Amino acid sequence: MAALARGRGAHALLVEPRRDPRPASEARRQRAVSLQALRRKRPLRHPVSMPLIPTRFGAALFALFTLAVAPGLVRAAPPEAIETRIERHGEHITVSASAVMQVDARIAWEVLSDYDNLAQFIPDMKSSRVVSRSGDRVVVEQKGEIGFFFYRQPVDVTLEVLEQPQRRIVARRVAGNIRELETRYELGTSAAGVRFDYSGRFIPAFSLPPLIGMPIVRRIVERRFRAMVEEIVRRDALARGRPKN
Repeated sequence: MAALARGRGAHALLVEPRRDPRPASEARRQRAVSLQALRRKRPLRHPVSMPLIPTRFGAALFALFTLAVAPGLVRAAPPEAIETRIERHGEHITVSASAVMQVDARIAWEVLSDYDNLAQFIPDMKSSRVVSRSGDRVVVEQKGEIGFFFYRQPVDVTLEVLEQPQRRIVARRVAGNIRELETRYELGTSAAGVRFDYSGRFIPAFSLPPLIGMPIVRRIVERRFRAMVEEIVRRDALARGRPKN
């Protein structure tokens, strides 16, 4: 009998939920989760339930893209804050970016017009070379690729560049697998420093993925513009004889 009683007691414990002796209002009260505890990997002092919600493939792909790009977007912003804007108007994609830098304007111009060495610091650019030069007109050939994970697209373009020294560079596509391309780089000075503006308008000769096409373009513009800014700052620091932070 004692064994049977013990067996029934054990069975009762399995099928009957444990009753919390505290009042219902207190038992149901939620306790705040400390972010510091989470960051330090401390164990939580109360149970936490998380509902599992099924997601569609498109949402999962978007999350995957966000996680891959996030490290570059959430890092501490340098003193040269960068602003970007990307829009689509029919077939045309327009982009713009700007930054204000505490640098020598002459150094900024040297970097922008250093066509033969752009591939050394511009992401995904494989080569860049001057084909010909006549006064302020320059023909530049550039090769590289754009893409993200499973989507990679080679880019081969020849540009006709018109220079206005120390102020502006205007380029347009004359050959390659970008159907239409016009870009403009401008430098200006003010009390805040050297302002660097970029604007562009293009139609790719290849199709962009419908779900992640524009995010890919945004990522490319941000990475390449930031790389240009960082190279200007780096060369300016070298010219001033101080190490780059």
